Amino acid sequence: MKTIGLIISHKNGERRRALLPKDIEKNVKNPQQLFFEEGYGLSVGVSDDEYRAVGCNIVSREEALACDVITDVKLGDADYLDEIAPNKILFGWAHAVQNIPFTSNILKNNHTVVAWEDIFENGRYIFYRNREVAGEAAIMHAYRYCGKMPYDTKVAILGNGQTAKGALRILHGLGAEVDVYNRRLEKLFREKMYEYDVLVNCILWDTNRTDRIIYKEDLKKMKPGTMIIDVSCDPYLEIETSHPTPIDDPVYEVDGIIHYTVDNTPGMFPITITKVLSEGISRYIDYIIEGSIESYPKNLQTAVVIENGHIRDERITTFRMARNEFCK
Repeated sequence: MKTIGLIISHKNGERRRALLPKDIEKNVKNPQQLFFEEGYGLSVGVSDDEYRAVGCNIVSREEALACDVITDVKLGDADYLDEIAPNKILFGWAHAVQNIPFTSNILKNNHTVVAWEDIFENGRYIFYRNREVAGEAAIMHAYRYCGKMPYDTKVAILGNGQTAKGALRILHGLGAEVDVYNRRLEKLFREKMYEYDVLVNCILWDTNRTDRIIYKEDLKKMKPGTMIIDVSCDPYLEIETSHPTPIDDPVYEVDGIIHYTVDNTPGMFPITITKVLSEGISRYIDYIIEGSIESYPKNLQTAVVIENGHIRDERITTFRMARNEFCK
């Protein structure tokens, strides 16, 4: 039986949590194996006593980090990797393909990563609502820095998945003129991008690609004050001038073009998203506590992208080889 430590993320503005007492009580057979960092649920209105009431443990951060498994909502931004013992199982949003420094540390210390971004059920991403809220939250937050209301803008959305759906919902609700460009329309977007006031990137980019959808040189042709809302925010990938920004300092300018590049926008709505996370994750907790990776359900096995310091997801190897200048 493994112990699971649940850690408060130190990422700027991150207030989402992985588990709620009501779902532990409903779905988890081994709550005594869960060790929550003190104050874990306060950001979503849940006290330590409520976790204790369903059989869980409340401990210091150091004690939670000593557990066999560490659960961290923003695992890829973990600030404790140099403090923990090797051979841990790490459970959270890792983005291990494009997050080269994180992955290098994982490989060096023989950790295992079970990546939330790769958990699907019946073909649908388990946390699809988080992606929708990512688009919704980004639009609501970014327009504070645009200088215009949505009904005063012409907008291009790149991508037509769940994140784009969320962005489109808010933009249409507030009267923006919106065009949506899917993968087949990338060439058309490249021709038309200079006509828009706001560009919203919601692409799930193929990490094997070495081209971009927006290059730095393109910015000079855009209208002054154009805003790029990069919800996907993949450094080194589809938008050359993008790099992640924190929630409390979300924008910067390059060549007069406003860039909004917060990479954890759903963290601004932690109560809504924690409900989504907890309902999904609670159903897998006992598999992680009780068994080996081989005993996990198939969809959870697929989410094991690194096992004991060995890469299982070949996309990680391909990406690192293509960008080996960042791997030194």
